[in-house]
Amino acid sequence: MGKLLSIEKAGKARFFCVRAVHPCPQGGLSAQLGDQLNLHACAQRDLCHAEGAACMRALLGAEDLAQQLQVSRTSIWKGIQTLEKKGLVIESARHHGYKLLEGDLLVPSQLSQDLNIPVFYHDQSQSTQMDAKLGIDHNHPTPALYLAPHQEAAKGRYGRPFYAAKTGGIYMSLHLAPDVPLTEFKPYTILVAAAIVKTIQELTQLPVQIKWVNDIYLQGKKVAGVLTEAISSMEAQTVTDVIIGVGINFHLPSFPKDLAKKAGNLFQEPPTITRQELIRAIWNNFFQSSEEELMAIYKENSLVLGKQVSFVRQETTYQGLATQVTDAGHLVVRLEDGQEKILSSGEISLSSWSDFPPHE
Repeated sequence: MGKLLSIEKAGKARFFCVRAVHPCPQGGLSAQLGDQLNLHACAQRDLCHAEGAACMRALLGAEDLAQQLQVSRTSIWKGIQTLEKKGLVIESARHHGYKLLEGDLLVPSQLSQDLNIPVFYHDQSQSTQMDAKLGIDHNHPTPALYLAPHQEAAKGRYGRPFYAAKTGGIYMSLHLAPDVPLTEFKPYTILVAAAIVKTIQELTQLPVQIKWVNDIYLQGKKVAGVLTEAISSMEAQTVTDVIIGVGINFHLPSFPKDLAKKAGNLFQEPPTITRQELIRAIWNNFFQSSEEELMAIYKENSLVLGKQVSFVRQETTYQGLATQVTDAGHLVVRLEDGQEKILSSGEISLSSWSDFPPHE
């Protein structure tokens, strides 16, 4: 367990850096309390997850926290209450202090610094896709990330409702302004899905896979999804703006009954990383990885390639073998009669998939 050594005050902005012998993660209670009190908790980046987990569960006395953050005990108490309202589960032991049991806090200012792009955080959000569209109307710079702890009216593909829990999820949208001809539009859904898979595998070693075209699966259940919306100029035949929405079931407390059998969590047990770490790494991988690398990752981690699939087109159900994902993001399916169908992400949705052909 990390023992806090010193607190350094820097400048007029009430900036505090909490240094530890064994570094505590950004998700640690003192760090999150500092952020809540408009202080900045400075945490080491090269974290040992085992040490981090122990540190997050340390019992911290109110007096110690007050001294570390140079605020009153009343401020600590109010800060704890606010953190609980934001979804953190904190144990209060009389005369002993506080212990973080579950949850973490998103710090948009730190994300903005780490990613070197603006990050707009909305406590109350209908959807981050809508937030990004409003950002376009207000001439926000690009690229820009829109982030929310919860969404009141989240939508998936084809306008379907998307379940967004009050706590434990990641809901974000990236706004880009490519301004390219329609023929040069990149398969952003595939590229971001691949960046998500690459990041999760790097940070957790969890065997996540991609169900064409936009869903991330873990052990047979959907844990994340990607939604890409493009704004085009028909006169100029260009795509001016792209909004890429991402929803991740990081560590949700529960699911509605109708979703419980098909939706799952990235972490069933207490997470070994924070949401902040995952968000930062996803977008770093997206920006820094080549399109060729991400496309290769997408194909290598496909849940449907080499499997029997069925899909519906113009009210007709087809069955066949998924043989290829093209560089444009299209799925090639060889039907039972030998014909090949090329499916674009915008026109169909896979209805089922299996390892073996259906029985006669």
